[in-house]
Amino acid sequence: MTRAAIVLAAGKGTRFRSEQAKVLHPVAGRTMLRWVLESLRPLELERVVVVVGHQADAVRAEAEAADLPGLTTVVQDEQRGTGHAARVAVEQGGLEAAETVLVLPGDVPLLESEPLERLLASAAESAATILSFELADPTGYGRIVRDSSGAVSRIVEHRDASEAERAITEVNSSIYAFDRAALTDELGRLSSLNEQGEEYLTDVVAPLAEREAGVDAVSAAADTVAGVNDRAQLAEAGVALRARILEGLMAAGATVVDPATTYVEADVVVGTDAVVMPGTHLEGATRIGSRACVGPDSRLVDAEVGDDATIAYSVVLGARIGPGADVGPFTYLRGGTDLGPATKAGAFVEMKNASVGEGSKVPHLSYIGDAEIGRGANVGAATVTANYDGFAKHRTVIGDGARIGSDTMLVAPVRVGIDAYTGAGSVITTDVPDGALGVERNEQRTIEGYSEHKRAKHERGG
Repeated sequence: MTRAAIVLAAGKGTRFRSEQAKVLHPVAGRTMLRWVLESLRPLELERVVVVVGHQADAVRAEAEAADLPGLTTVVQDEQRGTGHAARVAVEQGGLEAAETVLVLPGDVPLLESEPLERLLASAAESAATILSFELADPTGYGRIVRDSSGAVSRIVEHRDASEAERAITEVNSSIYAFDRAALTDELGRLSSLNEQGEEYLTDVVAPLAEREAGVDAVSAAADTVAGVNDRAQLAEAGVALRARILEGLMAAGATVVDPATTYVEADVVVGTDAVVMPGTHLEGATRIGSRACVGPDSRLVDAEVGDDATIAYSVVLGARIGPGADVGPFTYLRGGTDLGPATKAGAFVEMKNASVGEGSKVPHLSYIGDAEIGRGANVGAATVTANYDGFAKHRTVIGDGARIGSDTMLVAPVRVGIDAYTGAGSVITTDVPDGALGVERNEQRTIEGYSEHKRAKHERGG
């Protein structure tokens, strides 16, 4: 059976009170639209048509970035309802070969593939199948109305429901599977002669129920199909998604010490026997190696952390941390930083666009920017690479085994050679050859009796 899907992603989402299209709002590391598209990936559909409208270019770009096989987009120039959007997709989306078509909104980030598989399986026997769920308080949802035999006869919106119909607790998720030919017929008959002046997809259910194949409903858990209509619901969805993510990490062999205070996004990978401490945020495409320990109170974005590395009380943005490296506390590693194996970036160290060779250490209170540090080097406290001359950035190179004295200012471009030294408190403006010592400071001047002189002057009021 040839299967396809239509994703309705053209709306603005007025209840978000946002300039951004509703489906582009992020939650747990992905946009709502991306979550929906990822739920379709395991289904191996032949065609996925995303209907765009509001902020069409941005929504199209996000859809295409998912790189789903067979994905295309169509534009609903005027947002005239869900039925109209589905009709645009059927007419322009190249669905002629599809036998069964899923139709679903782009704002259900909690959706998983399992209920969709059951929906598609049921659709093989019906003109349409609705994914429904039960709610103790169904206020605001369309009710699934069944006839005396238990077959679905129609969907009635809350505002149009009678008192008896409002007592129904089985509600519509707005996710459907249709026989494509039957759907195409009924979409062509939809009318916009209603209070909103729109074509509603729910209006095809009643006429399809009168066909021989009829309409069925498949139930799903409410917490897997609930839509997101405002920012409060978006936050609730984020809590649920992050709980799923953490459960997946722990099931795969990672330790999350305190899930309640740990924030991990969808595309993060954490290795076996790694430990994620309380207060840690792992975002973007971050990768954590086996047996690494991250946290407490650390934030990593698009970072790569090697096996057995440790990071505490630090921020890492787009940096690579090698196996066995030690970072923190209170360290800031920025983009382009590459710490080699068994390196150290210690307390109150900031690095940017810097590479640090195996076994080298920058223990504390230093800024290393646009720099290359060789193997086995040691950089003393309060060292600064002065990499910017007001117009351009310049590079500092520190050779293997070099020893940089505390409070050294390295004015780039400059090179400190292999096994070279700099004296504490020096401002190094020219290259230091291999094995040499670079020192730049005035001879110390000692004034005897200075404190007594100072006190006497103060007593005289001078």
